[in-house]
Amino acid sequence: MRDYGLLGIIILIADIYAVIQIVKSAEDNTAKILWVLIVALLPVAGLVVWFLLGPGSPRQRPAGGI
Repeated sequence: MRDYGLLGIIILIADIYAVIQIVKSAEDNTAKILWVLIVALLPVAGLVVWFLLGPGSPRQRPAGGI
């Protein structure tokens, strides 16, 4: 069965959620623009990278660390 339309809608909703979270984050505007571009230009890969490494991701960067 070729039901790629539903998968596309799910990815679109996830990307919209990611962009909203990026815009609401406390990062500076340059970082926000970069993350939004990554998510917009690479919908699936950008979403995964944002989830793993972006602001508020599960992998927290050490405060004041290297």
